[in-house]
Parts: sequence; C-alpha cells; structure tokens
Amino acid sequence: MHYQTAWQWARDGKMPVPVTKTATGRYLVLEQPSERDGRTVAYCRVSSADQKADLERQAGRVVTAATGMGLTIADVVSEIGSGLNGRRPKLARLLRDPQVTTIVVEHRDRLTRFGLEHLSAALEASGRRIVVIDDAEVDHDLMRDMTEALTSFCARLYGRGSASRRAKAALRAARDAA
Repeated sequence: MHYQTAWQWARDGKMPVPVTKTATGRYLVLEQPSERDGRTVAYCRVSSADQKADLERQAGRVVTAATGMGLTIADVVSEIGSGLNGRRPKLARLLRDPQVTTIVVEHRDRLTRFGLEHLSAALEASGRRIVVIDDAEVDHDLMRDMTEALTSFCARLYGRGSASRRAKAALRAARDAA
C-alpha cells in the first residue's frame, strides 16, 4: 500500500486498525490486543494412504499432548499428502480461517517441510500461532538442513514418492565417502 493511501484512510476514518493523530500531525497505529477466543485445531498428516492407521494414532497423540498443555482441541483435521506438496486443501482452509487461532501439530514436518518459521511469523502477525508438540527436531543443525534441501531437489528429479528415500541414500553415501 502506498503511504498516501494509508494517510487518506487515517484522515477519513477508514483505517482497518485503530490509529491516533499525534501532536506532530503523524498517525500512530495502536497495538491491538490479540484475541485468543478462537478455536484450537489439531492438524495431522501422513504422506500416503498406506499410513492411514498411523494418521489415527497421530491424531490421538496430538490431542492427548495438547490437552496436557492446557489446550482444548475443537477439531482434528487429518490429511494425506506430501509435506512438499503445496496443494493441501484442508491445510489451506485452516490457514484461511480467522477463527482458528491455534494450530497444533506433532512434528514440524507434519505441517510443512520448509518455511515453518515464516508461516509462524505470518500467523503471529494476526494473533494466531502454531504449536509443535515434539519440537526436539528444531535444532538448526547442518544435517537436517541438508536433508531438507536434498529431499526437495530429489522430489523435483524423481517424483515426490521416492524423494525422501533417495535423499537419505545420497546423504549416507556422502557420509560414507567422507
């Protein structure tokens, strides 16, 4: 948005957020308290239909852990699809729904393979958040980053189904050669 548009909106009282005019004539955007009255939803995902039984067990683990953290799960959204696939309609619906203030996942890769930090920052800007139950794999070590990058490249070359297996084999070969 252009600054003149923001100035006109503030002047005309059309600004979508609360603003106040300072003594110097500038408009100050007031901080809004974040609303935590929305719904908390558990998001569970597996990569293939063969893992459907794992999906149900994953949902049980997420609900149990979230309840232990004092969160009340309003709904469980389950989806089958690759973490590399950006076309997951149930996840997209969750992210678009402003009533969903908290999304709970078991592991960070159940939500997305890349960019979780960016997704979290974008949601936090609107008073929403992502809770990762088992955050032990968040260590920013080189091996995890290399595995994610290699998996992405393999997915483009060989297809999404065998990408993870081929990436791990390539890393094992590189480790054995060193």
